[in-house]
Amino acid sequence: MRIAIFENVMTAGGHEVDFNRILVEEFRALGHEVIFYVPENFKFQLDYHTSVVKLNGNSVSYTNTRGIKKIYAAAKREINRQRWYSQLFYLQKQFDALIIPSATYRYIRAVTHNDLKKISVPMIFILHGITPDEAPKVINESKKILPYENLKVIAMTLTESMFAEKPKNITAVAPPTYLPRDLSDAEKNPSRNDILTVGFFGQYRREKKLRDLLNVFVNGSYNRKVNLIVQGSTMHDEDAADFENIIAQYKNFDSLTFMHRGLIGADWQRAIMKVDALLMPYSAPRYRYHTSAMLFTAIGFGKPIIAGNNMNPEVFEKYRIGETFESGDINDLARVLKNFINNFDTNIDIYKKNLREAGEKFSPSNFAKQLETIMSGDKK
Repeated sequence: MRIAIFENVMTAGGHEVDFNRILVEEFRALGHEVIFYVPENFKFQLDYHTSVVKLNGNSVSYTNTRGIKKIYAAAKREINRQRWYSQLFYLQKQFDALIIPSATYRYIRAVTHNDLKKISVPMIFILHGITPDEAPKVINESKKILPYENLKVIAMTLTESMFAEKPKNITAVAPPTYLPRDLSDAEKNPSRNDILTVGFFGQYRREKKLRDLLNVFVNGSYNRKVNLIVQGSTMHDEDAADFENIIAQYKNFDSLTFMHRGLIGADWQRAIMKVDALLMPYSAPRYRYHTSAMLFTAIGFGKPIIAGNNMNPEVFEKYRIGETFESGDINDLARVLKNFINNFDTNIDIYKKNLREAGEKFSPSNFAKQLETIMSGDKK
């Protein structure tokens, strides 16, 4: 099959880049050809070694836009989306299936006003998790496209509890893990020393409550040397300024290492692989429903985890891949973090066994095979 990926979200890094790589490499492993269709100003952060078709119309960024400018950017994006959809409809003979890899209900709503709804090949909208507040919008827009049997919605989620009802064109699919695809065997098995290294990685946002975590960490009582690496990429000026303030506030602690920059590709993979465990103390309610890309990175890289108990709890119910604390409870985080560090050597074999089992369950190859099945018209 010739599988088209329509990507219009430009990002300086992050899991959107690696998610597209999963699609490209796993579909290719299944014998398919992948072609990207992107806006004319689109810049790739990774070379996916695939054919690229440029569509008329520029991608519009929301970064650092506020107020009227944000409303204008949203309107411009909707206009361009209609243009891109029309071009994809015209070009549909070039491919056998079309995937929108990071869709929202807006992408589904937009297709109802475009000839693309009458596309003659399977068209897949992939949504990276749905909260209960978002579900009614997704359900409503999915109902509107029910007459068009080639249009299908993939809810990448571990639970269907947010659906009061689920139209037949919505399929829930478990998310895939992210793998260290660019590293050598030696880099995948770095040498260890007596210092336990814990990592806090990903896009920095104030909702992640990093100060609370750092206060807990530096005041903890541990029976071994431990170092916390804090990496953060920032998209908005206020987040960047806040992160720099945190770095200045904690610069005198030898047990803390900060990186205020984005990491892509092999650099990102090496940074993750060099730590012994990953810390994810996020507490926003959406983490209960949205797929945590960092969690599925940890599983794919075989790294034990400390996480709030609201983060994709279905994973922790089946696999002891680390320890959870009561989300939002700083005292419980302190207790769990101390026990995790002090008992790490005792529990590491249990963590590793469960990480291997979870990695097999949520493998990228399994994910691609499910999409392949759905595109063929069989939802079993």
